[in-house]
Amino acid sequence: MAARQGWHGWDEYAPFYDWENARTLGRRDVAFWRQIARAAAGRVLELGCGTGRVSLPLARAGIELVGIDRSSAMLARLRARAGARGRRGPSPDIVRGDIRRLPFAAAAFAAVIAPYGILQSLLSDRDLQAALESAARVLPRGGVFGVDLVPDVPKWPEYTDRVQHRGRAAAGAHFTLLESVRQDRRRRLTTFEQQYLVRRRGRTMRHRFALTFRSLSVPQMSRRLDKAGFAVESVLGDYRGRPWDPRADVWIILAKKR
Repeated sequence: MAARQGWHGWDEYAPFYDWENARTLGRRDVAFWRQIARAAAGRVLELGCGTGRVSLPLARAGIELVGIDRSSAMLARLRARAGARGRRGPSPDIVRGDIRRLPFAAAAFAAVIAPYGILQSLLSDRDLQAALESAARVLPRGGVFGVDLVPDVPKWPEYTDRVQHRGRAAAGAHFTLLESVRQDRRRRLTTFEQQYLVRRRGRTMRHRFALTFRSLSVPQMSRRLDKAGFAVESVLGDYRGRPWDPRADVWIILAKKR
């Protein structure tokens, strides 16, 4: 059997991603990334743009944004949202591709952003370093790289079939998310086994998939950024710009290419 990779499960997650994130992160980080993108004063690349939760509002704020994602199912939902009736304003340019090997010219962007733990889907140092070096290649000297990490997931407890969320969804459906968490603390990997129960018109269907993430501390990620040619400028502990500490809700690293 082939080794599990961080991109496994995301196509299956696509129908549920926006519903779940509206109940967790929501849009708390959008204003922060909009501010970073505007300050860059040039074209911006979003790694792992998914269904457009960040990229659509940034593009509609007038930012020239390109989004890249490996999941065709996620990008199909982004395109549907961009073309939805009643939507106004520009849309991001969308590319399906691998963030370890970005298909863009050198120095093509003023800034690269990696919101909401996308780099934690890279489960080995080799893959992470390839992505960081690829991001450095598409930035000019002084170009900004913003990285958002989900804090220290390996400290989370393991559990089985916990009801995480339930509620109404589109087209009269009702979703229930049952989640199990498994830890590989030696490798700092956390696997979320997701089971969505979709009830519609008296019938219930089950959708199962798993997502795996790798955690690094802020010092560990900072060393890898340094190795890839970045200088860390600041480390933040929330989306309002407060200083980082290990107990912060989010870990944000802002770096510039040397």
